Amino acid sequence: MNNETHGFPESFLWGAATSAHQTEGNNTNSNWWHLETSPNSPFKERSGQAVDSYHRYREDMELLAAAGLDSYRFSLEWARIEPRPGEFDAQELAHYRDMISTAFELGLTPVVTLHHFTTPLWFSQTGGWNAPDAVDLFARFAGKAAEIVGDVPWICTINEPNMIALLAEMPAKLAAAESSVAAMDDRPIAGLALSMPSSAVTATLTEAHRRAVEVLRPRTDARLGWTVSGQGFEAQPGSEKVMAEVKWAWEDRYLEVSREDDFVGVQSYTTRVIGPNGLLPYSPAERQTMTGWPFRPDAVGRALRNAWHVTGGTPLLVTENGVATADDTQRIDYMSGALDEVRSGIADGIDVRGYLYWSALDNYEWGEWGPTFGLIAVDRETFVRAPRPSLAWLGDMARSHRMVSR
Repeated sequence: MNNETHGFPESFLWGAATSAHQTEGNNTNSNWWHLETSPNSPFKERSGQAVDSYHRYREDMELLAAAGLDSYRFSLEWARIEPRPGEFDAQELAHYRDMISTAFELGLTPVVTLHHFTTPLWFSQTGGWNAPDAVDLFARFAGKAAEIVGDVPWICTINEPNMIALLAEMPAKLAAAESSVAAMDDRPIAGLALSMPSSAVTATLTEAHRRAVEVLRPRTDARLGWTVSGQGFEAQPGSEKVMAEVKWAWEDRYLEVSREDDFVGVQSYTTRVIGPNGLLPYSPAERQTMTGWPFRPDAVGRALRNAWHVTGGTPLLVTENGVATADDTQRIDYMSGALDEVRSGIADGIDVRGYLYWSALDNYEWGEWGPTFGLIAVDRETFVRAPRPSLAWLGDMARSHRMVSR
């Protein structure tokens, strides 16, 4: 019996997460595919066949279940389901329904995300989340998705609206990539970002989320919510007021929306330091990961406590938490530290329902293949899966928890 698993509620979920675009491959109808493959794309690498999870999702789920995990978060690809405005592909709906059924068959609780960053190209070309009919279009998609997710127990409407709002100018930059090389820095995702989440897009995403919940509520008993990227903000002495302003703009206004939801997905990787003038660059003096982020497993504790406080007690689910590293012992150290933080929060009365590591597989990191987050390594030539010791470690935690809970 593993004493480390004491302190988690009996129904606590232990699992891993992915997104469609980062793992499926050949997502040719999406805005991201178009940006990747434009002649003057700012991205140095393309998603291509990704890790072929579109065809190998059963194998992926089997590896998670065999290791001892009991939940799997994945997303539906809007661009596949609605490749043209108002035209829905029955075969693609059947494909995602089979993914849900496969998860149940293998003993995995499916946690399904309707929108994980990518949109149909046509949606992006007509203004994306800046378009006046964006809410209606997403609600229509949610209504179609409702046909296959009726028995799913956890549904995330929108993944990280605060990060989407940071990418509010993506449609314009996508168009610019058609004719010239846009001014980008050495981090592809940063090159598409604003300095602060767009308030206009935030308002649209908030309405889209609430409309999706309205559409789904009568057709499922699922817990409904969205996921928010927690920044783990820390203030330098004297910068507390500045931090409160930045934290509201980047995180808290999205958590406030979740006061009305069944849960909120908390997503955490590292911390951000706030100085007198706002966000500071990551310090090279700190231990770095492959993404250039500080190695801070304690960040998830900060994110959980902040979400619990701002929402006023909405149940929490860690829908993403992980580290990009070539050293799997570091991955285990990171998860161990993060789970200590989760356990501490639960001991203090925070209602945390589960922990889903990001990511189940090494995947396409939005413009590059270098960072490896996966519990499972993938040979990108053969697509052969190679579970890492970290998968067994997390699976053992799950098994031990179930033994303790009996």
